[in-house]
This record gives sequence, structure tokens and C-alpha cells, in this order.
Amino acid sequence: MALLEQSRRWRVTPLLVVVALAASCKEREPPPALAAEDGSRVVVEVLNASSRRGLARIGTRVLREAGLDVVSFGNAESALDSTRILIRRGSDHAGRRVARVLGVGVIERRLDSLLLVDVTVLLGRDWRPPPDPRP
Repeated sequence: MALLEQSRRWRVTPLLVVVALAASCKEREPPPALAAEDGSRVVVEVLNASSRRGLARIGTRVLREAGLDVVSFGNAESALDSTRILIRRGSDHAGRRVARVLGVGVIERRLDSLLLVDVTVLLGRDWRPPPDPRP
């Protein structure tokens, strides 16, 4: 009788472990700060298209503080006078949100799903970062 009870226990325990793991791996929704107007997460890359050093890093900080998910930043291949916000996939909601945060930017639709971002920001010479409140 003891062998039968032990056998049942070993069958139930792994099942409980699998159920517990499945419950803990349940897909979580992104925080509300990362949601666009249509409820989806906004994934952004920021490129410096000006001659000012460090502009992409500052732009990344500004966009992240506004709740956007900036996944990469760096330098653009060429310089621009005006900031461009390129829609890479999805609707224009994400581009309009980025433009509101930056305060400048011409929104263009240049779809390219291979980039794995919703929006590419090319920060031009016209973008002025907000004053840094940190000492």
C-alpha cells in the first residue's frame, strides 16, 4: 500500500510544478507608460543626424522618460537640417506620439519591418533638447 501511495505522489508533484511554471510564465502586458494611443507598445531607434555630439543619447533619454521603448541609438549616415520621424511598421499613432514628445519632426511613412522597430528618429539640427534639471 505504501508503494502505491508513493507512486501517486510522484505523478502529482511534477504536474503541480508544470502548472505553477505555466502560470508564472503567463505573458505580461507592457506597463501603461509604454502603450501608444492604440494600446500597443512603441519601439523606437534614435539616430543623430546633426553635427552635435551626444544628441542621440540625449534624445533617447527624453523619449524613455516619456515612456517610449528606445531599443537602440547611434549616428545617422548623413546630416539633416530638420528632424525626421520615420514610420517603419504599424500605424501613424507612434510617429505622432514621438513628434509630440520631441516638439519637432516631419513624419514620413517608410515601412521596413526588417528593422524590428516601429519608428526611426533622425534627430536633425532643428531639435533642441530640454534643459537638464539634474545637477
